Amino acid sequence: MKLEEKVYKKLLEVPKGKVTTYRELAKAIGLKNGQRVIGRIMNKNPYPVIIPCHRVIKSDGKIGGYAWGEKVKAKMLSNEGIRIKNGKILDVKKAIYRF
Repeated sequence: MKLEEKVYKKLLEVPKGKVTTYRELAKAIGLKNGQRVIGRIMNKNPYPVIIPCHRVIKSDGKIGGYAWGEKVKAKMLSNEGIRIKNGKILDVKKAIYRF
């Protein structure tokens, strides 16, 4: 299985209304310090409607980038019940999904 496939498959485990971090996702597939690799893979996601790359955030609670812009990402997360203020997830500890 290719690295991208492993990442996308693992990301499918993150339920609606939860988020994970680039670091947590990298760790979950066995990549040490693979946050940047995860970011590049998320940016190339060919199936954003199916594979919820909008649910991957930065470790500091900021929502991070998104291919269609941070406003779109924030709106998608808000629609799933994630509370955001000034580009940062509120109650991030409660929102994080751990694998």
